[in-house]
Amino acid sequence: MSSATAGIRPISQVIKGQKMMEGAGVRICRTIGVGGIRVDPFLMLDELRLPAAEASSGFPDHPHRGMSTVSIMLSGKMEHWDSMGNKGVIGPGGVQYMTAGRGIIHSEMPVVTSGDLHGFQLWINLAAKDKMCKPRYQDIQKEEIPTVATEAGSIRVMAGTVGETVGPVKLKYPGLLLDVNVEAGKEIKQRIPSDWNAFAYVYEGGSGSRLSGQSVSIQHSYVFGTDGDEIVATAGKDQGLKFLLFAAKPTNEEIVQHGPFVMNSPLEIQQAFADYRSGKFQNPDDDVWAADSDDGEL
Repeated sequence: MSSATAGIRPISQVIKGQKMMEGAGVRICRTIGVGGIRVDPFLMLDELRLPAAEASSGFPDHPHRGMSTVSIMLSGKMEHWDSMGNKGVIGPGGVQYMTAGRGIIHSEMPVVTSGDLHGFQLWINLAAKDKMCKPRYQDIQKEEIPTVATEAGSIRVMAGTVGETVGPVKLKYPGLLLDVNVEAGKEIKQRIPSDWNAFAYVYEGGSGSRLSGQSVSIQHSYVFGTDGDEIVATAGKDQGLKFLLFAAKPTNEEIVQHGPFVMNSPLEIQQAFADYRSGKFQNPDDDVWAADSDDGEL
């Protein structure tokens, strides 16, 4: 957070959320990823918001390679499990960061069948040098995530640094994962390095709310231009504004994606399918809960 008079980064693109079915027939709203739209290194963003009973089929076993996923829960609980027997549960306010690396086969299933489920999943690309790294999980519960309180609202710091507050999620590359709450009629500013790409996803907000001076609506992503190093969020006078803010240094590499496999060439995609079909996708010696020496921001 900053009150400095830095250059304001304008909105360069607006992406309206599209409803679709994922997993075993679960309704989600996708913005980043629609029509191949990416914000390097971010590949996809889905919002899950529905009664838990309508999501009971969940997201059964599926593979990933060459990327990371970030699951953010606001309400409800989600259990993840993989084919090597690892499992964990994140509750309301919790975050799971999964580095798929060279390969993981896992599932994500709702734990409860009553009440509402509200969460998000973000896909982040891995640079070529890291695509075949060891898979790793990080499960972070709500009480482990610090909140920066201001006169205008609050910022939950899931990853990266806001002022002197550091988020607990250890990213492979420098970046920010923030959950921002602006009170009605108030304004929050956030610095973002000028060489990072950034976008925001609005999930609550009334009329009159703005990002970098532009009116916003829920279930839309707003991609910030590269000029300037600060964004300004203003809530309307009658209702607050809540949004997720993601920013990171781009990989600037070729991306070849086929479903859950994200590599740098068609040949690497073919190899991923071959490894998956032949049972060589996962290394049984991988300890997905243990940090490697190169884990954390580079």
